Amino acid sequence: MSIAQSWRARLPALQPTCPIDRQFRSHANSAVISTSRRAPGKYRGVTTASFILKNAFRNKRRATLSILSVAVSLFLLVTLLVGLREFTVPIEDVGAALRVVVRSKVSIANALPARQRPVIERIPGVDAVSPFSFFGGKFRNEENMSFAQFAMDAHLLERIFGEAKTPPEQMKAFLKNQRGCIVGKITADKYKLKVGDWLPFTSVLYPCTLELQVMGIYQGTPDDRNVLFHHKYLDESCGSPGWVNTWWVKVRSPQDMPRVLDTIDKAFANTSAEVRAESERAFQLSFISMLGDVTLIVHSICSVVIFTLMLVTASTMSMAIRERFREIAVLKAVGYRNQELFTLILAESFGLAALGALLGVGGAWALYTFTPIMQMVSKGILIRFEVTARIIGLALAVAAALGIGASLLPYRAVRRMTVVSGLKTLD
Repeated sequence: MSIAQSWRARLPALQPTCPIDRQFRSHANSAVISTSRRAPGKYRGVTTASFILKNAFRNKRRATLSILSVAVSLFLLVTLLVGLREFTVPIEDVGAALRVVVRSKVSIANALPARQRPVIERIPGVDAVSPFSFFGGKFRNEENMSFAQFAMDAHLLERIFGEAKTPPEQMKAFLKNQRGCIVGKITADKYKLKVGDWLPFTSVLYPCTLELQVMGIYQGTPDDRNVLFHHKYLDESCGSPGWVNTWWVKVRSPQDMPRVLDTIDKAFANTSAEVRAESERAFQLSFISMLGDVTLIVHSICSVVIFTLMLVTASTMSMAIRERFREIAVLKAVGYRNQELFTLILAESFGLAALGALLGVGGAWALYTFTPIMQMVSKGILIRFEVTARIIGLALAVAAALGIGASLLPYRAVRRMTVVSGLKTLD
């Protein structure tokens, strides 16, 4: 039964015994005429769904602004969550479970003596040990470091970082040329580098400048942006032989990992260069923690965004419902119960929130997934700037909670309103 038919069925039972009744009957008859007799071809057979839709977009400017406010806020929420995931969830590859990082127990900036290498190599379960030092060089005339450079034992590259795939002829040339290097594909594509190019680096950590020749391009790792070169060339060029930044260790099996970690720590305990051995994932997490409590900061911002959005949406819905108090009073008088009125308000609030979520969450997903500019930024700055199913689900849950929460205050006002007060308020 349509709303107009429902009103017609209920109106005859009302007797205009007082001025208020006559006033109500006049409003009700006007409502019936407006929904069924005016422009019959357009308004006949108004359903509950169309009634909710027309009420939601009665003030098109306000409805549009409400939807856009939800969309922009959810877009910001998704962006913050994607950024938080980027910084706090390290990427793991097939070889990460077998790699151990050994660094100074005091600070990662403290160097370790090269004499530690044979000690680590003799530990049962260790397959390979390579020095791994961060050079910290600025490329050409750039003010900041746009990609990292690491010195290592080039002959152990394939054993420790087996996922880094380089053509065999390029790898052979790299091993023969002490001043050679291999470059990640992302960096090579960004700077249009090719085999044979020379790369000048001015370090902010070492008192020297290096010129490396590109001997190959690797890909297949989670971060194909780094430059890898011979540690021996770093020692000779900077005059600091015998010292490394960290040791990267490849263990034979995951079962050997706990024993190897404990043995390495004990091997250098109470020495002048105590170390901390940890898995690659633990090392990444500890490195991220140096930036501060990123999780707390991002979660705080997200909470403020959600709380502010809830206030704005609830205020907008309250204003929209208050403008329709007379019509709601008519609906109450013809027999609509509070539960039915709450359903109408909830459907309107939930619908606006759903449209905002579709624009905000869907727009963020499309932007970060398909836009070439964002893909370029992802390759140049971030490793995997992507909107996951978990983030989408969380944003949609926030939108659903927003739609429900924004309808509570208007419903409270409608539930407390009487027919007489509703008619008087807006007359």
